[in-house]
Amino acid sequence: MRSTISGYTRLPLVHKLSTAGIAAAGVAAVAFAAVPASADSQALDVKPVAWSTATAAAQDQVRDELAQRVAGAAAQAKTDAAAARKAGADAAAKAKADQERARKEAASRSEERKPVKAAPAPAAPAPAAAPVKKAYADNLDGWINEAIDVLRAKGIPASFEGVKRNIMRESTGNPRAINNWDSNAAAGIPSKGLLQIIDPTFKAYHVEGTSWDIYDPVANIAASCNYAADKYGSMDNVNSAY
Repeated sequence: MRSTISGYTRLPLVHKLSTAGIAAAGVAAVAFAAVPASADSQALDVKPVAWSTATAAAQDQVRDELAQRVAGAAAQAKTDAAAARKAGADAAAKAKADQERARKEAASRSEERKPVKAAPAPAAPAPAAAPVKKAYADNLDGWINEAIDVLRAKGIPASFEGVKRNIMRESTGNPRAINNWDSNAAAGIPSKGLLQIIDPTFKAYHVEGTSWDIYDPVANIAASCNYAADKYGSMDNVNSAY
């Protein structure tokens, strides 16, 4: 039946059924697309993993640390191996040196021992030469010279000229001269010898190293000069009886 409205044509029943079928098919298609997948298809799906720059940096750090540990272990192993080789070489060298020393000691002990010669005793020092005694003439000049040397050794002043001058006045050079007439003689102690000295004075002024005989020329001169030095400063200052 057609529509009576102008411009509108009413669809026949067949057309309505066809239109309804097409619509139903579209709805079904939409519904099928909206239905979730089955359990089997869900098991095959791979869930996406979240990835970021921080995750990559952490993995790089771990990888670097592992690489450093491996490198450190390798270096330590190399150092330990070198130390072990050096220790082995040192031990071998020491053992070799010990063996060589033992061999030399054994060889030295096996050698014939030669007697050791004692060092010669040092020669005894030669005895000191006795001082050469100065020779003096056995006369007035010789007596005076010897007495002067004795006086000089003792630090007693006197000169050859002063001694001889007084000897010539007192005894004219006679060592045995004696005065039996002056006051000393009257007192029992006469003057004697080259320089006419009395016994008490001779004994008091005797010079060590000379004779105790008052008539000995050297002893008489030495004692008389010692007395004159004490009383007058020197025999050189005596010009008369003293």
